[in-house]
Amino acid sequence: MSDSEEITEFASIVERIEKGEVPIKNIERELICPICKELFTHPLILPCQHSVCHKCVKELLLLNHEDSFSTDAGSECSNPGSPRSRVPSPSMERLDRLVRSGSVSSPGWRRSSVTPRVTTFPCPGCQHDIDLGERGISMLFRNFTLESIVERYRQAARAAVAIMCNMCKPPVQEATKSCMDCKASYCNECFKMHHPWGTPKAQHEYVGPTTNFRPKVLMCPEHEMEKVNMYCEVCRRPVCHLCKLGGSHANHKVTSMSSAYKILKEKLSKSIHYLISKEDQVRTQITELEVLIHQTEENGQLAERRANEHFEVLFETLQEKKTEMLRAIEQSRSRRMDKLRSQVEEYQGMLENSGLVGYAQEVLKETDQSCFVQTAKQLHTRVQKATESLKTFQAAASPSFDEFVLDTSKEECLLKDLSFGGVPDPPMIDLSQSRVYNEGLIHWRLPDDSLPTDHHVLEYRKEAVEDEEESQWQITDRVFGSSTVVCDLDSDCRYAFRVRSCRNTIYSPYSPAVSFHTPPAPVFGFLFNEKCGFSAERLLLSKRRDSVESVAGMAFLLAAERVQTGSYICLDYIIGDTGISHGRHYWAFRVEPSSYMVKVGVASDSKLIEWFHNPRDTSSPRYDHDSGHDSGSEDTCYELSQPFTLVTMGMGKLFIPKASVTAAAGDHGNRVLPLPQRIGVCLDYDAGRVFFYDADTMRCLYERQVDCSGTMYPAFGLMGGGAVHLEEFITAKRLSYM
Repeated sequence: MSDSEEITEFASIVERIEKGEVPIKNIERELICPICKELFTHPLILPCQHSVCHKCVKELLLLNHEDSFSTDAGSECSNPGSPRSRVPSPSMERLDRLVRSGSVSSPGWRRSSVTPRVTTFPCPGCQHDIDLGERGISMLFRNFTLESIVERYRQAARAAVAIMCNMCKPPVQEATKSCMDCKASYCNECFKMHHPWGTPKAQHEYVGPTTNFRPKVLMCPEHEMEKVNMYCEVCRRPVCHLCKLGGSHANHKVTSMSSAYKILKEKLSKSIHYLISKEDQVRTQITELEVLIHQTEENGQLAERRANEHFEVLFETLQEKKTEMLRAIEQSRSRRMDKLRSQVEEYQGMLENSGLVGYAQEVLKETDQSCFVQTAKQLHTRVQKATESLKTFQAAASPSFDEFVLDTSKEECLLKDLSFGGVPDPPMIDLSQSRVYNEGLIHWRLPDDSLPTDHHVLEYRKEAVEDEEESQWQITDRVFGSSTVVCDLDSDCRYAFRVRSCRNTIYSPYSPAVSFHTPPAPVFGFLFNEKCGFSAERLLLSKRRDSVESVAGMAFLLAAERVQTGSYICLDYIIGDTGISHGRHYWAFRVEPSSYMVKVGVASDSKLIEWFHNPRDTSSPRYDHDSGHDSGSEDTCYELSQPFTLVTMGMGKLFIPKASVTAAAGDHGNRVLPLPQRIGVCLDYDAGRVFFYDADTMRCLYERQVDCSGTMYPAFGLMGGGAVHLEEFITAKRLSYM
């Protein structure tokens, strides 16, 4: 399709949309309030750009207010997201009466100091918290465009029902036009009567019959007497000129309403044109989705059948083992019972007047010696054997069935570890948010389509160690969020981390293990110091004092003549608010890649006072010790006298000082390195050395000797546009006490 044909087609589609030829009956779901599930009534635009009925917003605020009083809650809402489905409680009815009587005004929600102010509620569309602020509902715009579309939809839905004249006496005639100023509908005769020629009413705006009357001009909710005539590109909402001059949009970029109208309408028209032009593709994709739905249904039923088959096999196997084991137990029990009963009968024969004892007593009555000896010899052997059995009594069978006790722990673990659809998806450790120092902050995330989990378990171990105990995985406590802190990590070691999720006692596979190298020293915590050498004119310090930015100021304009002659403008220095007087310490930060020039390192307090209070010749190249100027012994003495030991970076590069490179003059290959995402600095005060690291890989980029004669401070120098942001781990402990 040629450009001219495409433009013609685009224009025709836009014309069809503007004329309303695109069927409106298909857009009903776009006109339904997400709360009441009915067509919008006086919709309001929330800050998140979703629309909600005016009465639904009011009910949400009332609902949140009632929830804040647990003692007043007379009944519970079965569906908090749908206030129309709740049964009004006594406190709700009382608040409704207050609203109707004017004691509680919905726009500002002004109450006495005893009653808490509720102006926050979750958006039913995106669940983001919406804070209406001091002005309450009155700060929201009415969505007149949506209101008009809803009215057109209603008229299309009830095309057979005519709009009647509001002024006719019975019989009432059908209206032919509606006045937007009078907010009433008229037949031809009534319109002429109430809008006679030559009167101000004759100039009123009238349209076709409608029940939707909206103001001709959109007014600013913050300045009620001002018309909206500009569009804030930051907040993406219409504003008036007072909002731009001294209101909440004073520093925001705004554009004219006509320009915003033209741009947004063009964008929306192009988007609609794209969707309409892709109608065949959408239909094809719908067909594909329907096929997928059918396949999903069939595959789901097949998976159920296969699961039933697998578990039936397991049940049958377990039933066979159960029957076999019960049979063996019964046979063993019968054998033991027979032996024990025989032994009981034998011992009962030893009792008096019973068995062996009775027979022996009768033999003793024999007086004939030869006959007695003949019988007593065999009898004495039996009695002697019975006597010995009494001395060494032992049961003929054991009552214990320990040999039939089963250890099914392994089988239970195998059954629990069966892999099927209920196993959670493994999480992934987020390298961009994880940081490891002498403490490790590990973040992870679940796949977007995964179900919620009960908890997570993080494991870690030290890598490349010979000690078997240290190389084993250490398990943390259950974690119910998406991050945790691991304490007491050794310095200058590599640790591996992995995590898995648990849902309904079923654990997911482990995430891929990731490795982090801990710094060579414990973390040193500090914030920027705005009281020592800080230039408020050229440096912009954040409120938390954890970020500093170099901005163009009047000083650069005043130095324009020196810039034209090629001379340098001085760096603006800032140091940390905490010093180092012993030991090894490490800190990390991030330099904006677009920075023109940033220098980082350490500074000595013994020379800072002299440096900041004695004026310097800012036109001299030697003002910057790393400027590249080489004047022999003079520069050497100058470098020894300055308090800073710094490394230069800028324009996405890191520059190693000349003194550390043995390459020939003019060879910059060894001096220029890509700027790491994060820079680490380690100061060994006792050894008098400072090290500069790539904080992500812990690779040492540069080290040098430093004079630690006094207290040393982290130091930064900025010139031109640039910014330095301290790592959260460096500032977290300090900020928690501020």
